[in-house]
Amino acid sequence: MSVYEYLLGNPQLFIFGFIFAAAVFPLLGLALFVAMFSRRAKRFGYPTTRAYLRAAPRSDDEKRDAADLAVKGLACCALGVLFAPFVLIGLAPLFYGGRKFLYASMGLGLVDDPDQSRA
Repeated sequence: MSVYEYLLGNPQLFIFGFIFAAAVFPLLGLALFVAMFSRRAKRFGYPTTRAYLRAAPRSDDEKRDAADLAVKGLACCALGVLFAPFVLIGLAPLFYGGRKFLYASMGLGLVDDPDQSRA
């Protein structure tokens, strides 16, 4: 029997462990998504992560990446049924991936062309 079991007991350790996991996993997920977005931005040749997230997909690889991002976000939101913080983790990739995917499917990538005048 460890000192912690003697002072707290098993039910308290279980509750504190759950609270700790609920606090740490969303932060870890957020850090992973920020790292993932920055790697993707560099891979596709964007100067910043923000420019990558705001731009419409230019190539088929970017379109596939946007669809993949939306599906990953949807899966994380679906996991939120079991563990609520996953909804918060899944909202960012679902929003940005879905927006980029919709832009590509509607053909709105032409708006990013510098030769085109504003309407």
